[in-house]
Amino acid sequence: MGYQVLIDDNFHYQDESERVKHGVFGTPEEAIAACRSIVDEYLIDAFKPGMTADALFESYTLFGEDPFIIPDNPADASAKFSAWDYARQRCSEIAAG
Repeated sequence: MGYQVLIDDNFHYQDESERVKHGVFGTPEEAIAACRSIVDEYLIDAFKPGMTADALFESYTLFGEDPFIIPDNPADASAKFSAWDYARQRCSEIAAG
């Protein structure tokens, strides 16, 4: 079974022509780790000293990459991942320092 990671661009919300394929992973854990890494990369790059978690999250939702997972088996719920939920959590952690 494979888990395909695709990336949408928040700046081009719902524009599938901007979607890119990131890769296919053998386990849901690997796919989730890849998604987290994509979100983390944007957040760490975008964070400026003194920036609030809300400001960082707003930047992410406007300009960040929104990875998601498509499992080979659509009934497989083991690879559920919400980039926005993960970003909200990470913004708080990053801004807290």
